[in-house]
Amino acid sequence: ARGRRPNKRITKHRIDHFGFLEDGTFKQRYLVNNEHWDQKGGPILFYTGNEGDITWFCNNTGFMWDVAEDLGAMLVFAEHRYYGESLPFGQDSYSDTKHLNYLTSEQALADFSVLIRELKRKVLGAQESPVIAIGGSYGGMLSAWLRMKYPNVVVGALAASAPIWQFPDMVPCGDFYKIVTQDFARSGLNCDSNIRRSWKAIDNITATDDGLQWLSGEFSLCSPLKKTDLDDFKAWLQETWVNLAMVDYPYEANFLQPLPRWPIQVVCKHLNFDPSSVSDYQLLGGISEAARVYYNYTGNCPCLNTSSTATGNLGFIGWYYQACTEMVMPLCTDGVQDMFEPQDWNFQAFSDECNSLFGVRPRADWAATVYGGLDIASHSNIIFSNGGLDPWSSGGVTRNISDSVVAIVIPDGAHHLDLRYNNEYDPHTVLSARIQEVEYFKLWITQARKLQIPG
Repeated sequence: ARGRRPNKRITKHRIDHFGFLEDGTFKQRYLVNNEHWDQKGGPILFYTGNEGDITWFCNNTGFMWDVAEDLGAMLVFAEHRYYGESLPFGQDSYSDTKHLNYLTSEQALADFSVLIRELKRKVLGAQESPVIAIGGSYGGMLSAWLRMKYPNVVVGALAASAPIWQFPDMVPCGDFYKIVTQDFARSGLNCDSNIRRSWKAIDNITATDDGLQWLSGEFSLCSPLKKTDLDDFKAWLQETWVNLAMVDYPYEANFLQPLPRWPIQVVCKHLNFDPSSVSDYQLLGGISEAARVYYNYTGNCPCLNTSSTATGNLGFIGWYYQACTEMVMPLCTDGVQDMFEPQDWNFQAFSDECNSLFGVRPRADWAATVYGGLDIASHSNIIFSNGGLDPWSSGGVTRNISDSVVAIVIPDGAHHLDLRYNNEYDPHTVLSARIQEVEYFKLWITQARKLQIPG
């Protein structure tokens, strides 16, 4: 984290916090930096780890490093079970569904709660330290849920880009892809229209073997396309546009891939054709150049691999398992209000796919049952921040629920932009959001100290 190194530490947790038959333990990794910590009860900023290697999230959460001195805070970044080095069954953790059975958000929250209590008990000076949970994306969901489930452990939470409502029957399944489309529509003339046209152009050109070969060459694909690959190829492109919307940052960044500033604007420069006159070949040539902005901005990539869209620091198998159990997030497209081919949300088909992959079936309503769904007004001291450019804001809390469950919207912010380091290119809206967030932190810390029982 910009030359400031956190210390790596290990704690032991129960594999199963909620049952008594499986009494094994595992090692959880967490990172600590206390260079600015006020050892007489200074606050602890606790990052609730996502679906990936915790060092990656530590290095991409500069906001915590930027505010540590002002708050006199200790920084803790806790790794989520089953990701990075925190594997409950070591190399066997992903071997079968029996070993994956303890990969749930509830178990992870219990890990975090136990770790915080352990830190406060064992670290000299931390006994009266107020703890604030911070997280982005799934980590943001966890930070909000940690405050909801364990209000005795954390005094407040910043949940950045946290789609806690992206579950069945809470928000329209098509809103996510509408926001992706709006990002491209605002970033260049005809940009979204030409992407919408590209799906049919792919069908037209790949109707012949020569066309299939041309497309593979035009995109510099590592493996030549076969007819049976076309659905996967389109899905790869679709996810590319989604990822660009998530990381449409105002400066050069390397979150999912190394990218230029405002990358969608750069992409759209390759897609400003007149839709009424552009040929399929010309259009797909532009699409291939646009894809290279995402996959080969550095110029070091000899070919494009359609089986990979994001960073290797994310744990795809683990997250897919979570989606196949309790993190059921419906997404759909209609091809009219968005720039994608129409695709309904089909829970039964999704359930069947999960069953064939893992031998499990998702519980569509479980997240609403265990975390309250839309009904969160009884909670307190939670900030939900969302960027207007971020498709995940479709399932986020973007309005104030109460005086202390509040929303901060950053109109020109992408995925948890507010959690990143301060940057000279930051729009004023994100600078303002960070100031508000720190003001809430200070309020919660003051409240917590007033409530502390002497002795």
